[in-house]
Amino acid sequence: MSEEKPEIVKRVEAEAKVGKALKNIAMVSLRPEDLSSPASFQMAISRLYESIMKMMESGGPEQTYIAEVKFTDDLGNPVSIAIDLGKETPPFSSQKVKAEVTIRLYEEE
Repeated sequence: MSEEKPEIVKRVEAEAKVGKALKNIAMVSLRPEDLSSPASFQMAISRLYESIMKMMESGGPEQTYIAEVKFTDDLGNPVSIAIDLGKETPPFSSQKVKAEVTIRLYEEE
C-alpha cells in the first residue's frame, strides 16, 4: 500500500516573448563598483575580455530560440524566466504568446 505524499500545486497565467538568443555566451555583468573609478572599470573590462576569449576558444556561442516568460508572484513581485525552446523555429505565428507556469511543492524522501 503506497502512502500519498503531500504536495501543493500552483498555476500562474503568464505572457511570453519568443526570440533568438546566443547560448554559451560569456555571462559577465558590470556591478556598480566597477564604475567607481577608472582602475576598477579597467579591471571589469579585462574580466569581460577574458570571459569572451574563453568562450571563443570553446567553440563560440550557439544560437537558440528562447521564451522570456513574465508573471507577477503572489506578493506582487515581477518574475522573469527564460525557457530554451531549442534550435528549430518555434511554431508560433507571433512573438508574443501566452504561458502557464506550474509550480509543484513536495518533500523528498
